[in-house]
Amino acid sequence: MSAAPRPKTPRAPAPGLQQQLPELREGQSIALLQELHILTREGKLNQDTRRKLKQVYHLVQFIEPLLAEVLGEQGDVALADHGAGKSYLGFILYDLVLRPRGAGRVFGVEARNELVEKSRALAQRLGFERMQFLAGTVQQAVGDATLPARIDVVTALHACDTATDDAIDFALARDARHLVLVPCCQAEAAGVMRQHKALALKRTPLAELWRHPLHTREFGSQITNVLRCLRLEAHGYDVTVTELVGWEHSMKNELILARRMAGDRHGQREKARQRLLQVLDAFGLQDLQTRFAV
Repeated sequence: MSAAPRPKTPRAPAPGLQQQLPELREGQSIALLQELHILTREGKLNQDTRRKLKQVYHLVQFIEPLLAEVLGEQGDVALADHGAGKSYLGFILYDLVLRPRGAGRVFGVEARNELVEKSRALAQRLGFERMQFLAGTVQQAVGDATLPARIDVVTALHACDTATDDAIDFALARDARHLVLVPCCQAEAAGVMRQHKALALKRTPLAELWRHPLHTREFGSQITNVLRCLRLEAHGYDVTVTELVGWEHSMKNELILARRMAGDRHGQREKARQRLLQVLDAFGLQDLQTRFAV
């Protein structure tokens, strides 16, 4: 009878590993990167994991200043990461930004319970005490009483279809100061446009922009993000849209950054709300008024 295979034990990383791998940052947890399978058990990076680490760092460079700003003003910060998955971003933000400062909390929201349990276990093993994980959809999180009444930073990366809108609902309900959104797989607006295509073609030549199915899908995605930006502006946010350069494995490369502004300069909120209503009307999307014009 053959002996049972011995369990593999992670090897200790070589001394001076951070000097050998310039991608690693000073003080970064080697154990975390090994647990996330970014580093091998021998403490090495391959081509795929090096790219993955680069992608996460690219997002960190947008989010780190936001966390530092809030920490500097109020001594604490709460971040909610919607559709967290394996929580790569949440763990690395905590490790690089919040752990050294001894302040700040991360709340990961993920619908797949098995991933939530793994993240909870990993946070406990690493002693990341100010990380919590919630099993549920973004929509369920909007009314979840176990989350703080106020969340400072809301992230939703590749949240599919209306989950990005649910993340915006969550941010508005929790008075978030900052939002970092990477929308994905937007189908709702395209469905409405297909439904009213014949009427739209009679009404305006602009309907040629979505006459063909492929154009309907792409234009529906584009107009959805335009509506999201207008909605945020109507609620007092300054919005920047850019490319998420470095996220090579996804065609969904649009990054929406929103910062809540103090006051209402020159009635900008009402102007954005009126423009939002005009866009909905111009493109036959009145059915979406209850989602965006609130």
